[in-house]
Amino acid sequence: MRLTRSFGTTMASSLAVCRLHMKGRGSLVKYLRKVDSYLHRTIGTNVVSAQEREGCKSLYAVQAERQEQAERSVLISCHTRTNEKKFLKYLSMHGDINKYFFYESYGMYAVVEFANRESLASLFEEAAIPIVSHESMVPFKSRLLSLRNLGSADPPNQQSGQRCQSQTTIPINELIQRLSKEGSIDQQMTSLTDVYQLTEENSRLRFLVCSLLKDIAAAYFPECTIKPFGSSVNGFGKLGCDLDMFLDLDGISGRNAKMPKSGFLLEYQMKQTNSERAVTQSILSVIGDCVDQFGPGCVGVQKILNARCPLVRFAHQPSGFQCDLTANNRVAMKSTELLYLYGELDPRVRHLVFTVRCWARAHAITSSIPGAWITNFSLTVMVLFFLQRRSPSVIPTLDHLRDLAGPADKSFIEGNDCTFVSDFGKIHLQSNPETLERLLCEFFEFYATFPFNKMSISIRQGKELNKPEVAPLHIQNPFETTLNVSKNVNATQLDRFVALCKESSWLLQQTETSKARGGNVEKAPAPWGLASLLVPLQVAVTKGRKKRRPEPASERIKSLLASLKNPNQQKKS
Repeated sequence: MRLTRSFGTTMASSLAVCRLHMKGRGSLVKYLRKVDSYLHRTIGTNVVSAQEREGCKSLYAVQAERQEQAERSVLISCHTRTNEKKFLKYLSMHGDINKYFFYESYGMYAVVEFANRESLASLFEEAAIPIVSHESMVPFKSRLLSLRNLGSADPPNQQSGQRCQSQTTIPINELIQRLSKEGSIDQQMTSLTDVYQLTEENSRLRFLVCSLLKDIAAAYFPECTIKPFGSSVNGFGKLGCDLDMFLDLDGISGRNAKMPKSGFLLEYQMKQTNSERAVTQSILSVIGDCVDQFGPGCVGVQKILNARCPLVRFAHQPSGFQCDLTANNRVAMKSTELLYLYGELDPRVRHLVFTVRCWARAHAITSSIPGAWITNFSLTVMVLFFLQRRSPSVIPTLDHLRDLAGPADKSFIEGNDCTFVSDFGKIHLQSNPETLERLLCEFFEFYATFPFNKMSISIRQGKELNKPEVAPLHIQNPFETTLNVSKNVNATQLDRFVALCKESSWLLQQTETSKARGGNVEKAPAPWGLASLLVPLQVAVTKGRKKRRPEPASERIKSLLASLKNPNQQKKS
């Protein structure tokens, strides 16, 4: 049988990643338990300690591993009925495959990681630039390939064996049903995290998209890197979250050399600029044009250069990610590293953050649309602050982490002290035995009575501070301490948050909603525990934030409790 093979760039037309599945071939890449070598300086910490806590890796070790995997990977558009065995057999002709997985966006895609980069060169030798008679093609070579023909495809009525798993978050109603079947609130919170957090495959795809964009930027800035930050890597990312990327030029060799040994200096033909911000705007303007004109699958490019942090925004259609590319956001990179560290210190941190974020979105406390709502970052900081205020504390303050830092951890960015320890082995936590259920109940009670009118939240010191400015909600930026990360929040939204905290605290204290019904084998059990908190509520905002009376504040909750007491009325309610 004759097989015709030709590859070319292609685009999909959907922005949502619908399905993603991972399969492996050969040995799995083993994670490093201890890292004893220096990594190239990027931002902040230079060294990954060799004495990390067992099972924990620094963010830089994770990034280095993911970036190296991405450099050996390709993204391939293929037919939905592509024969998987033939697909792998052909690719294996070019070298060993470490990992591969399929996902569906608008059509079928495959991410393939080879064991070495030489395999990529071999693959590209047989790849062809397509000839299109009705338009001119720019011969830009990328690692986004298209499998046009690989022999006969599987018949429509034959299963190809490609088991695709959904990569978008499940609907809230389905989540409530799933949580209602769990045996405890602790299990509900753990299950919610498992459902919502980024998968292994999704994380790999994010790093691959960054690597594909780096190929474009490297035409202007050789040795540059593009890496994800924010929710994509800090451990608190939800499936479907945006992909925030950072164009890092600090790692370019010779950039920080004072006097080269050879006596030569590179001659830069640059126009004079007034500030580093102007340089950043120029860089992003050029990269934005290049991504718009030559980036395969990159559409809707917007250059938002006058924002506080200049960025290029676009949609990467083959992956379905909405992307933001920045070039001078080093403080945000340190914030990413800090949140990652907190999430690794204690598993309860991530479970509580995911739970509170899901609860907030279910009640429209947060929103994907910019406005006066509380942001996910602000909400995460509020959770961290609450955990610092427990007795004993669950996590240490940022000042304590700074005191534990070594010389290699020193980091000052634009005059801000961004220093904190990166060695997990140096961090000794206090013994706090509280369950997830207890922490969730106490979280709502804590903020239902918090003096927002007078006090500010600070995870640097781990205690309430007097408000330095007039704002309904004041949350101190962990590194740029003069900034309020919740400055956008108005009084109405804060009052809604407090009212919902009171309502949720009261609801969790009710026996009917806080305990699972043993022996209930119904297919659709009534919401209880965390599931009952995700049911939309109509709460009344109380002026002055007085302590609520121990009775339901809405007919919605009354009917919910009535349905829980009387299963026969569930459908009616």
